Amino acid sequence: MPSLFTPLKPVAPTLRTVLAVACFALFFLGWGVATYGGFVKPLFLASPGDTLVAGVALFREFGFAEDIAVTVWRVFAGFAMAAAVAVPLGILMGAFKPVEAFFEGFVSFARYLPASAFIPLLILWAGVGEFQKILVIFIGSVFQLIIMVAVIVAGIRTDLVEAAYTLGAKRKGVVLRVLLPASAPQIFEALRLVLGWAWTYVIVAELVGASRGIGHMIIDAQRFLDTGQMIFGIFVIGLIGLITDFLFQAVNARLFPWARSR
Repeated sequence: MPSLFTPLKPVAPTLRTVLAVACFALFFLGWGVATYGGFVKPLFLASPGDTLVAGVALFREFGFAEDIAVTVWRVFAGFAMAAAVAVPLGILMGAFKPVEAFFEGFVSFARYLPASAFIPLLILWAGVGEFQKILVIFIGSVFQLIIMVAVIVAGIRTDLVEAAYTLGAKRKGVVLRVLLPASAPQIFEALRLVLGWAWTYVIVAELVGASRGIGHMIIDAQRFLDTGQMIFGIFVIGLIGLITDFLFQAVNARLFPWARSR
C-alpha cells in the first residue's frame, strides 16, 4: 500500500478504474444516507430515486432532449469561436516577444472581467437570441485560453529552437516545425480544460432571455421547488462534460502518442 503513494508513480489502468468507481459509489452512498435516512428534507435535497424519476419525467413530458441539444450547441459554438481566436493569438504571443508585450497587458486585464457582467451590454448589442448567449461563453473562455496557449508555447525548450536554427531553419520553419509540434499536446489539453469552463458560463447565459436549455430548465424547476429536476439537470451537465473530457483525452492520445510517454 505505501508504494501506491510514491510521488508521481503511475497507477495501473485497472486500479485507476476501480478507484474512480469507488469515488462515485461513496458519493451516491453519502447522498442516499443523507436523504433516505431523513437527515435532509426532500425540499432541500431530493433522494437519488426521486431525482431519477424527475429526470425520466423531464424527457417524457417536457422535451428535455431538446434542452440538452440547445445547450450543447451553445457551448460548442462559443468554445469554437474562442478557440479560433485564442489559439493563433496565443501561439503568436508565445513565439514572438513583441506580440506578447503588445497583447499581454490587455489580455491579463480582460481575463479577470466576469463574463456575467457583460450580459446587460450583450443584450443591448445582440438582443436576447442565440448570439448573445454564445458571446457570453466566448468572452468567458477566450482570454483564459489565450494566456494558457501563450504560456505553453513560450515554455518550449530553447535548445530545440537553437538546434533548428543550427540546421538551417528560418523563423517560419521554427514556428511551424518546432514550436507547434512541441506545444500541440499541451494546447489540446488546455482546450479540454477551457471547455469545462465554457459549461459553467452557459448556465449563466441561459438565465436571461432563454426559452430552452438546461439552465432554463433548472430555473423553471427552482420556481416550483423541484430539487429533483434541478439536481438531474446538474448531473446531465456533469455527464456530458465527463464524456467530452474522455473524448478529448482519447483524441489527444491518438494524435500525439509521443506525449504520453513523457
